[in-house]
Amino acid sequence: MLFSTTTPEAKRIALREMLAGPATVRFPGAYTPLSAKLIQEQGFDGVYISGAVLANELGFPDIGLSTLPEVAARAGQIARVTDLPCLVDADTGFGEPMNVARTVQELENAGLAGCHIEDQFNPKRCGHLDGKNVVDLDTAVKRIRAAAEARRDDNFLIMARTDIRGVEGLDAATDRARALVDAGADAIFPEAMADLSEFEAMRAAVDVPILANMTEFGKSPLFTADQLHEAGVNMIIYPVTLMRAALGAMERVLETIAADGTQEAAVPDMLTRARLYDLVDYNGYNQFDSGVFDFEVPGRHH
Repeated sequence: MLFSTTTPEAKRIALREMLAGPATVRFPGAYTPLSAKLIQEQGFDGVYISGAVLANELGFPDIGLSTLPEVAARAGQIARVTDLPCLVDADTGFGEPMNVARTVQELENAGLAGCHIEDQFNPKRCGHLDGKNVVDLDTAVKRIRAAAEARRDDNFLIMARTDIRGVEGLDAATDRARALVDAGADAIFPEAMADLSEFEAMRAAVDVPILANMTEFGKSPLFTADQLHEAGVNMIIYPVTLMRAALGAMERVLETIAADGTQEAAVPDMLTRARLYDLVDYNGYNQFDSGVFDFEVPGRHH
């Protein structure tokens, strides 16, 4: 109830351990606390929190309009309810190196297990759009160095995302990844890889864990977990999948109401009241409440 019983420190250790292990771990993207509970129930390894999704949920495009307080608050709400480690998208770090340092400490305070920081210009754009701009190597390195030096928990994961593949090609991406690891990155997120061979090239280039972004309608085909494991990928994220699925369902039920004058035809596809109550643990809260307040006040017999 209320909060996860697993501490943020324990979640960070768990993330480190799973990335050091032989398995390829899967982190679906949560955009609400309740969706994170679903991810845990289904036995996934962790929860990813996408900056694009948080921006979209606010009604904004993914062009750097979200602020650090908004991202830290929502990511903290999601991390609060799950025992799984949560990795959050910190965009470009929300400013210059000192801002990046503050970003890391705010996300630590919010209970996250790690974050990734990218090498796009600030403001940024979605990693699977054309026309991206990346900063020079010195600027990218300073962001990661600031992030690594700012954290107070050494187990808080600093992942470096590079978008340079879509601008200057694969060789530039592997070169930059190596430089970001040298700057202190614990893991690498190579954005918009074209095929499995490019993941294999990234795997050969660095000795730290690498991430594959399996977002729908993007630059990368939707490879299976087994295919990515064979290519040497350590973590897979599905950042926008749940939000796209939910919004698709919302759109369809609204069309049904508009057309039929009732939602009746759509009810079989909905989560039931009983299932929703189970997911939010109504019974646990009820038992707690009755256990605390089931007493008589002395001297009130007359």
